[in-house]
Amino acid sequence: MTSVPFTPDLSIKPEVVAFFDAPTNTISYIVHDPSSDACAVVDSVMDIDYAAGRITYDGADRIVEYIKAHGWKLEWLIETHVHADHLSGAPYIQSKLGGKLGIGENITIVQDTFGKIFNEGTEFQRDGSQFDRLFKDGDSYTIGNMTAYAMHTPGHTPACMTHVIGDAAFVGDTLFMPDGGSARADFPGGDARTLYRSIQRVLSLPPEMRLFMCHDYGPNGRDIRWETTVADEREHNIHVGHGTTEDDFVAMREARDATLAMPKLIIPSLQVNMRAGKLPPKDEDGKVFLKVPVNGL
Repeated sequence: MTSVPFTPDLSIKPEVVAFFDAPTNTISYIVHDPSSDACAVVDSVMDIDYAAGRITYDGADRIVEYIKAHGWKLEWLIETHVHADHLSGAPYIQSKLGGKLGIGENITIVQDTFGKIFNEGTEFQRDGSQFDRLFKDGDSYTIGNMTAYAMHTPGHTPACMTHVIGDAAFVGDTLFMPDGGSARADFPGGDARTLYRSIQRVLSLPPEMRLFMCHDYGPNGRDIRWETTVADEREHNIHVGHGTTEDDFVAMREARDATLAMPKLIIPSLQVNMRAGKLPPKDEDGKVFLKVPVNGL
C-alpha cells in the first residue's frame, strides 16, 4: 500500500455528529474539537426540488442550529470533492456562521472540464478562486487545537480528498461501507485504476482509524450506516477487501459502472458545486437559471 504523507495522531478523538439527508443518501458531519469550542462542517447539503426549480435550506439549517445550540465556533467548511448527487450547502452555512471553505486543488481540473460541458464562457473562473483554500496532498490546517490533514485520493473525481482529523477520516466517495464497496469512477476525469490506488492509501491508515462515509444506500435493506474502520474495510469490503488485485478491481469497477444510470441531480449539482456551492449568476432580469447540456454527459 502507498503510505500517507503525514503521521496521524490517534490520541486526538474529535466528536463527530452526523446528519443524514434521505433524498440524496448523503451524510454531512460536524467535527468538534473536544478541547475547545471549534468545529468544522464536512460535505453539507442544500435542498433542491429539481422538478419545481426550488431551493431550500432545511438540512443546512439543522447544522446551523446544532452549532449555535452548543456554542461552537465554525472554523472550516470542507468539501471532500465536487459532488454529483447533491448540492452543497456550504455558502449558506458560511453566511450564517463564518468559517473558511476548502476543497482539493484539482478543483481547477473539474472546473475546466465542466465549464466546457455547461458552456460557461470566459466569465466563469476556472482557478478555484471561489474557495478560500485549495488543499494539496499532505496539507494541514487546524480546527481549534486539532491538526487536520488533507490526503489526495482521486479516481472518483480528480479533486477528491480524504480529510484525516485525529482518529477520524472523512473519505468522501472514495469508499462506501464494507457491504457497499466503492464509488463509481466513470464521470469525466474519473479513473478506476486511480481509484484503486487511492483506496489503498486510505487502507494504509492505522487499522483503528475511524472512517466516515459521504453516502450510504442501505444495501440489502439494512439500516443506514456511515461509520466503520480501516480494519473492517480491509477485511470485509466487497470490492477491495481480502487483497483484491488492482486489475480485478478495475475490471469489476468498469463493468459495474457501465450499468449505472447518471445520478438524478448531476446536472444541477455540478453547476452549483464547481462554483463552491453558489448558484449561477443572475441574468439581466435578476433571474437564475440552470442549464441542461443535451447529450453532454
